[in-house]
Amino acid sequence: MDEEQDYIRDIAQIRSIMERSSKFLSLAGWAGIMAGVYALTGAYIAYSVFGFNPDELVYSTTEAGNLSSSLPKVIFLAIGILVLAIGTAILLSSRKANKRGERLWNALVKRLLIQMAVPLVVGGLLLLILIANGLLGWMAPFSLLFYGLALYNASQFTYEELRSLGLIQMVLGLFSAYFVEYGLVCWALGFGLAHILYGIYMHYRYER
Repeated sequence: MDEEQDYIRDIAQIRSIMERSSKFLSLAGWAGIMAGVYALTGAYIAYSVFGFNPDELVYSTTEAGNLSSSLPKVIFLAIGILVLAIGTAILLSSRKANKRGERLWNALVKRLLIQMAVPLVVGGLLLLILIANGLLGWMAPFSLLFYGLALYNASQFTYEELRSLGLIQMVLGLFSAYFVEYGLVCWALGFGLAHILYGIYMHYRYER
């Protein structure tokens, strides 16, 4: 009986070692929670303070009117949210990696970032094209879609739950592409609420 328990323990240890070597497991749940909080705060400021809510498709910067006047503020706000989210993720994931006795930057993380980079770069360039042509109503759908693709790609190198988060983002992106008037709401749900729920789940499942 004792020998059987030893075998089970050894198998569990081997599995843990193999998982650590093939997957990046230092993503902190709190990083997702904080990213969601930043996104919800940003969506509130964009809508309530800047009056930014592209709820219809317009096809030129002239037709965009008031949206174009508030767009530079919203862009700087989005950059600030992105910097905060990335900085928080690096800080919290670095702490988690140190506790696990691992390095935050390694070949596995490099492959993960490469998988995310392609859809994120393409999506970012497409957003710039949309902004330049005044197609502001498509910003929320395409940002959700390409971000969801990036998460889906990255899930093969980290927790499988990231795949589900990516699918949620893509579903919200498709929904907001059809119902353009709900674009900002879908953006807040995807980048805000979905991140918070994902972060809470990951924290309680893997970090407590």
